[in-house]
Amino acid sequence: MKPMMLFSIIALTMIVIAASFDLQIAPSEVIQIPANLMGQELYVCPAANNMWDSFSQSLHPFMRNITMIFFFVVMLLTFSWGWALYQNLLSDSFKRESFSKPWKFTKFTFWVAVIVVLLMFTPNHFRTVHVQGSDASWVLCESDTPGAKPVRAEAVYN
Repeated sequence: MKPMMLFSIIALTMIVIAASFDLQIAPSEVIQIPANLMGQELYVCPAANNMWDSFSQSLHPFMRNITMIFFFVVMLLTFSWGWALYQNLLSDSFKRESFSKPWKFTKFTFWVAVIVVLLMFTPNHFRTVHVQGSDASWVLCESDTPGAKPVRAEAVYN
């Protein structure tokens, strides 16, 4: 196994373990909520409007076009795999080199799709919420996140 692949597997495993057992590098102070309001609150933080969020928002008008291009490429990819399989079927033998270009095209398509999805959907995209009575941008966060504010759960909507 290649060292980079092994490192990726170990890093992913460490992230899953840390997230599963609520491990933190630098825990901060938890906000204290009165006992009568426990379970009725959500925590929100001001959304940092950084470069990635604005870049992501600028790509959203083109989402339909990007999706159409992606499915066009996937159909071409399907036809190239089918053609390679058909050629091997006709010759009644397996020729590994006939699958070389479809495999390279598959890897390229996969990684381009991953990069485009990461550019279009930043982490704030999935955490963004609106709070009744506030025009500010908010994201959901944990109670011990610096800058977290408790809000009634019924005042938070997506």
